[in-house]
Amino acid sequence: MTFGSYAEFTMVPAKHLLPVPRPDPEVVAMLTSGLTASISLEKAGQMTSGQVVLVTAAAGGTGQFAVQLAKLAGNKVVATCGGESKAAFLASLGVDRVINYQHEKIKDVLKKEFPKGVDIIYESVGGDMFDLCLNALAVHGRLIVIGMISQAWSAPREIIDLLYQGEEGWKPKNYTGLCEKILAKSQTVAGFFLVQHAHMWQDHLDKLFELYASGKLKVSLDPKKFLGVASAVDAVEESVGKVVVCIDPAYSQTLAKL
Repeated sequence: MTFGSYAEFTMVPAKHLLPVPRPDPEVVAMLTSGLTASISLEKAGQMTSGQVVLVTAAAGGTGQFAVQLAKLAGNKVVATCGGESKAAFLASLGVDRVINYQHEKIKDVLKKEFPKGVDIIYESVGGDMFDLCLNALAVHGRLIVIGMISQAWSAPREIIDLLYQGEEGWKPKNYTGLCEKILAKSQTVAGFFLVQHAHMWQDHLDKLFELYASGKLKVSLDPKKFLGVASAVDAVEESVGKVVVCIDPAYSQTLAKL
């Protein structure tokens, strides 16, 4: 869990290592996507049970964890996606209401079917979707911002500035009336970035693995096999489930030498 990748070998301080029962590809998917969903829903979302939880871009790497964890906690889960295959995938995960924005307007569905608003929103799109979610938030509702993929990238401003400079780079957006909206309904808008919660990684990873091992949590991986560091380029282009590159196919047959 350190910055840097696309390498066959790397040296990592022991304090940054997380022991796992098995080095399964599914566990790799849990490290960023799973931990983000698990920790943010607990800390920023204060999720309990009996609530309505909305997950945007839910068929993505972290969305698949968020919808399942919310459902396992005893909540009604609403999820947005684009496309029939993604909608079917989310339905298979137990989502109560899938909104395929290619056929329905998210705003209309939320207004009609959830007139009192949504209790917790797990938001990764940003831009217009953030505005829509804010307006759909219930009294005492919590909006968790874990990304802004519609605005180039999801990362802290200092990292964005480093990578996206110039006219075509990331541009901040003004959200007019934000203070008035959250004040009127005692709402909370919370940003969440995983690296600032390192003290919780191991505990939540253990919980995720236990759910996975018991069959209660599904982890969707891209069905294509990516072997070796040279396949990283092709892997980056994929977008079906979570993409995992096996750097060394012989690793599972090799015993560590201490």
